[in-house]
Amino acid sequence: MEYRESARTRLHWRHHLDRLRQYALWPVLFASCLAITASAMASGHTVLGFNISYFGLGIALFLLERRWPFERTWLSNDGQMVADFAHTALTKGAVQIWVVVSLVFGLGGGLTAGRYWPASWPMALQVTLALVAVEAGLYAAHRLSHEWPLMWPFHAVHHSVRRLWFWNTGRFHFVDTLIKIVFSMPLLLLVGAPSEVVNWVSAITAYIGMLTHCNLDLRCGALNYVFNTPELHRWHHSRLPEEGNRNYGENLMLWDLMFGTWFLPQRRPPLDIGINTPMADSFRGQLLQPFRDLARRRD
Repeated sequence: MEYRESARTRLHWRHHLDRLRQYALWPVLFASCLAITASAMASGHTVLGFNISYFGLGIALFLLERRWPFERTWLSNDGQMVADFAHTALTKGAVQIWVVVSLVFGLGGGLTAGRYWPASWPMALQVTLALVAVEAGLYAAHRLSHEWPLMWPFHAVHHSVRRLWFWNTGRFHFVDTLIKIVFSMPLLLLVGAPSEVVNWVSAITAYIGMLTHCNLDLRCGALNYVFNTPELHRWHHSRLPEEGNRNYGENLMLWDLMFGTWFLPQRRPPLDIGINTPMADSFRGQLLQPFRDLARRRD
């Protein structure tokens, strides 16, 4: 009898510890990245701090996904690791090109804050305002990429993944990435947001993006009404339009809540994700396929 009671007690505590771990992982990982970024910015080593936190987050997720995966079958190799890495590298290049163009044409408010920007506000409020403003453009671009046939072929490259994990976070066609940048960043830059704010928005977007795609067993609770989380984004990758054409937010869910596209039913999201049309296996083929698809449509 005592042995059974002891076993039940251990199971009870294990259940509670598992639940605590599920709820704690997302905020702890995100807060750790923010803390490293803040320390690096304060010491004048922004780029170094971002690299440490970003790659550190990737390593942490790689290890945690194997310890507590949301879908164990998603741990299997899908043959797309090289293509995913190539897309990520090209996407980063597209972002860097945009930064250079912004500086050349004087769009980047990185030198001094413009008169339209509340530079006297605390940095936390400035970053929050910037995230809300940028998110409006990101939401519009993401929703259009699903609902406008001319944009979907480029976005379909991202949705063609058959599993979600931290590695395919950056699997976006470079045209898709450039469209998102054009929709989101110009307003922030034109009103003269300082470089620190732009850096914060860029870093937060990178951290949330990796966390959103992770194959990690976690729960986000009330955070699902504020941030884009894995619990929300797994539904976005559903093959069913009534499920996949939801949760368009990149960082915040504000605009999804306002426009009725927030979606989190009380059931397990689909394991079989992807698109219902063929996608090339190679990186080169994936780069060319959207252009070929659009050319066929014109014919």
